[in-house]
Amino acid sequence: MDIGADEFEQSLPLLQELVLGADFVGLDIEFTGLRSNLSGPQQISLFDLPSEWYLKTRQSVQQFTICQIGLSVFSSIEGESNKYVAHSCNFFLFPTTFGVLDSEFSFQASSVQFLNQYGFDYNKFLKNGIPYMNEEQEKKIKHNILTGNWKVRSSLDKDQIKVVIDEVTRWLDLAEEGDWMTLPGIAGFQAFEVQLVLRKALPDIWTVLRDQGVIVKKVSTQHRWYLETTSCDRESCWKEKILLSARGFSVFFQMLVKARKPLVGHNMMMDLLHLHEKFFRPLPESYDEFKLNIHNLFPVLIDTKNVTKDIWKELNFPRVSNLSEVYEVLNSDLNPTKNSGPVIIHASRCEKYVLLKVAHLLLWKVHSAVPIPEPSFPLYLDVLAPYVNQVNLIRAGVPKIHAEHPEGVQVPPDTADLPVPLLETLPGHQLPAASLQRHYHLGLHCVSPGRSWPVRAARPPAAPSCLHATPVGLFASHPPCKWIGTVPTGNCVLVST
Repeated sequence: MDIGADEFEQSLPLLQELVLGADFVGLDIEFTGLRSNLSGPQQISLFDLPSEWYLKTRQSVQQFTICQIGLSVFSSIEGESNKYVAHSCNFFLFPTTFGVLDSEFSFQASSVQFLNQYGFDYNKFLKNGIPYMNEEQEKKIKHNILTGNWKVRSSLDKDQIKVVIDEVTRWLDLAEEGDWMTLPGIAGFQAFEVQLVLRKALPDIWTVLRDQGVIVKKVSTQHRWYLETTSCDRESCWKEKILLSARGFSVFFQMLVKARKPLVGHNMMMDLLHLHEKFFRPLPESYDEFKLNIHNLFPVLIDTKNVTKDIWKELNFPRVSNLSEVYEVLNSDLNPTKNSGPVIIHASRCEKYVLLKVAHLLLWKVHSAVPIPEPSFPLYLDVLAPYVNQVNLIRAGVPKIHAEHPEGVQVPPDTADLPVPLLETLPGHQLPAASLQRHYHLGLHCVSPGRSWPVRAARPPAAPSCLHATPVGLFASHPPCKWIGTVPTGNCVLVST
């Protein structure tokens, strides 16, 4: 379903209901350009640290704008095993032009070619795009409204305004008190501006905004004074309406943030940069501040690019370059779970989605030696846990970043790097990686006389010199100390020296 400015405000209640009831939300964004043609030291390098990559890319995000956001809201069906309904929408966006707000942005030829290839509708983007603004811009608008300087920047040519006034004036000469006329095809900011101009120019009329356009009614001077004093259409009542129209998609963005649902994307780093810049705040110079802000906005991020890269290597799937190709592989005979995956009922025309199929494949891989438990979204989240908040980074010195950790801080390794079976010193005992990961997050410490430091997860050496099962929180071996696992009772940690 395509949603533009004309349909957006009426769609908000339904969109809020869908998001609040969702298990997760999938997102994909189209831009007017991806990356500025930088040169010299500003050019992106494969050796860039994440912070360097961020500072260079930040300039491109400020130069280009969002033209479309695709959103898929997935909800499990109550009482149905592993069955989901997906509601998908395409939002066409265009920056707010209001008062002092008048954004500048560029088009990049390669991006235009890409959008053309997939039949992008530029009329919906340019003529009916939903306005939006970030928090800093909203503060300026609120200040203008409160100080009375809230007149909208003229979006109609002066000649067009003159034509409207002349048309109403000619009608007034023949109209009687109580008669009314309609000015069709005027909506949004134009509707507020036209009414403001007409009311100031003609003292014996009153205006209201209706679905069919601006209604002009001939009234007496006394009735006009009464309407200005008491009507809900008086100027003082327009403030909230104007602000709501000016904020546009940013209203829905705040709904999404408050819902705290997992946000899923594919190669989504650029998406996150634009979400921050366009709807939250201008991108900060500090890379760590950006990551902190994104984590506070969306505590659970899942990048399917990052997930599929690991699976593809392990299962020897053919290399793919985009999400459509990933979907084709998952629906081919190469996928051992092709016929047992989740059932997805699409409420609209979008019929391709990857995350649930990938999660089901991971679940099959984790439980390959035992029967797979009945799939559910919590189980899917469990097997996806090692990938949460890891975002793919293209054309940089590292393949991914951890959205919730400052750079340089050691984080729990991926499930594949955890020592799943305990060594033969504990025959018959094996711990699943998820269990070890839970113990890690409890913040266990390896302690020696006079010194304490966080336990680091690591693969044990092939033949450790010694092993100790030591009560948690008590003395363990002297440095260096490597965490091997946790005794099944959960009261001890295994360490090697």
